[in-house]
Amino acid sequence: MKQLEKFIHEHGEELLRLAYTYVKNKQAAEDIVQDVLLKAFEKQASFRGESTYRTYLYRMTINRSYDYLRSWHYKNTIVSKKIQRLFGRSAEEDVLMQSENRQLAQSVLELPLKFREVIVFTYYLDYSSEEIGTLLNCSPTTVRTRLARGREKLKLVLKEDGFDGTIENRN
Repeated sequence: MKQLEKFIHEHGEELLRLAYTYVKNKQAAEDIVQDVLLKAFEKQASFRGESTYRTYLYRMTINRSYDYLRSWHYKNTIVSKKIQRLFGRSAEEDVLMQSENRQLAQSVLELPLKFREVIVFTYYLDYSSEEIGTLLNCSPTTVRTRLARGREKLKLVLKEDGFDGTIENRN
């Protein structure tokens, strides 16, 4: 049992942040990470080593997040969220509002997924375009194109909202 706790401690928080960037729901992200960590722990011996273990866990988390986004449960909760927004903020939005980078974080989370994921991997997790391409099964050129387009969309949104910060130009 100690091994499992160590495994969760080493990888849990990082994977939780990753899953949250996809599903935008703390409870769903926690469920996804729990599934991923249990499966990864159970199948640790069968890891082929074709990539780093961290990349392997990220890929599993991304795949599980995509599964969630395609699920009936997720599609059903979209309607609930729209109703909830009519009457007030959700708990997830309250957490974002409390962070010192809330405006930037909210703007990133509102980007389309293909732009959001490359921005998160680049700026929050400090991955190279080659590493991101491996994770997302696309070429580094595609990653750089998505990053440039995502940055442009983000700049427009932030400018409209009166954000004074700058977005680092980084490939």
